[in-house]
Parts: sequence; C-alpha cells; structure tokens
Amino acid sequence: MKALMWICLVAISLLSLFPFYIMIVMGTHYNEDLFKGIPIFPGSYLQENLKTVLKADFLHIYGNSLMVSVASVVLATLTSTLIGYAVAKFEFKGRKWLQTFVILTMMVPTQVGLIGYIIEMRHLGVGNTLWPVILVWAAFPFGAFFMIQFMRDSIPNDLLECARIDGCSEPGIFVRIVLPIMKPGLATLATLVFLWSWNNYLLPLVTINKSEWYTLPIFISNLGIVHRTDYAARMAALTMTTIPVLILFILGSKTFMKGLTAGAVKG
Repeated sequence: MKALMWICLVAISLLSLFPFYIMIVMGTHYNEDLFKGIPIFPGSYLQENLKTVLKADFLHIYGNSLMVSVASVVLATLTSTLIGYAVAKFEFKGRKWLQTFVILTMMVPTQVGLIGYIIEMRHLGVGNTLWPVILVWAAFPFGAFFMIQFMRDSIPNDLLECARIDGCSEPGIFVRIVLPIMKPGLATLATLVFLWSWNNYLLPLVTINKSEWYTLPIFISNLGIVHRTDYAARMAALTMTTIPVLILFILGSKTFMKGLTAGAVKG
C-alpha cells in the first residue's frame, strides 16, 4: 500500500513538472522547429536564443522586475501587518466596520478600479513609471485580511498585556514581541506578494508605455523581431524568469507551509 502511494506521488509529481521541462526544452530549439511538434529532447540552439534575449536589454528589464517585486513585498507586508495588528489586537470605534470594509474590497474585481487608479497615478505625476506597479500594493485587502486572522489566532492577548504591565511601549511590543511571532505569516505573505508582483501582466501593460520601464511579463510578450515572433527565445527568457521564484520557494517552503496553516487552527 505504501509503495502504491509513493508510485502515485511520483507519477503526479512528474506530470506536474512535465510542462516546466517542456518549457526548458523549447528554449533550446530553433523557433520554426517548434511548429513541427512538441520537442521532448533538448536541441542545440540554446546559445542563439540566449543571445536574442540578452540583446533585447533583458538584464535591465530583469532588474526592473526585481526592484518592483522587492519594493512591493516591503510595502505590502508593512501596511498589512500594521492593519492586522490594529484590527486584531485593539478595541476602537469602527473596528468591525473596518474589517468588513477589508472583506468587501476583496470581493471587488481588480479591473473595476483600474481606470480610476491609472487616472490617480497620472494626477500624482508618476504615470508611465514603475511607481504605479509598486504603489498598488500599499492597499492590499488580502494581505490585511490574512494578517488580521493570523494575529487573532496566533498572538495571545495575555502576552501583550504582560508586556504592557512590564512597561514596554506599544512600538516596542510590536517590534520585540509581535514581529518575531509573525515570522511564518510574514514569510508566507512575502512569498505570495513576490510571486503575484513578479507575474503581474495587466497593470504594467496599461500603465507603462516606455520600454525602459518594462517588467518581465511585458518584455517577454514583445520579444521578437518585425514580422516574426520568436517563441523559442521567449521560452528561454521564461526559463530564466522562473529562477528567482524557484529559489524563493526552495529556501522558504517550510516557513511558507507553516504560515499557511498556523492561522487556520486555534489553540
């Protein structure tokens, strides 16, 4: 029975990894050869595809995406943690209404407020830059909701009261007690924000028109030459694009899973 379970797990894992393997293999073939069928074995055109990608200012665009994703993680985790701490651990007028508002904003499709957001960014004078792609994470409803639930279930009120009795200030409680306990939740939220920001396509598409400010999804969708779309070069670029995400999940997989489950079980 155990052997059968392992066989099933291995089979499911191989099926899940097969598209990723095909993407890597497609990046090693000549573009026109891809239309002959799905390649199973690596080709000999990888070097030329990499040259095509690098000639298109790939490293600069890579830096743009890294800057956007890192800044988005810092901004989203900071605001979400502060909102979560305030709503979960303080009693104030309008507290329940604020939590209800956070939940309601999660139900509104992103596309509904997109036009208004673009107009707002233009009035602020930051249109057609990386700022609109970063500042959108300053109000992250899912992050706020996640932190509210995590803090409510993971941080005992008695612990905070003991710290106040001992004379610890509110900022001190937040930095010395709350944040260390919140490490799994912070790691989980940071991983999700990095992934979503890294793969974000719609917002950069409608807010950025200058190629110097492109992020990787926009860059890859435009990769090629006039009258010819180089799908093989796109596959090579996509393979390099997945490297930071893979490293992030490999290094933080245990903390990520712990953060997902910590706020789900009381006690």
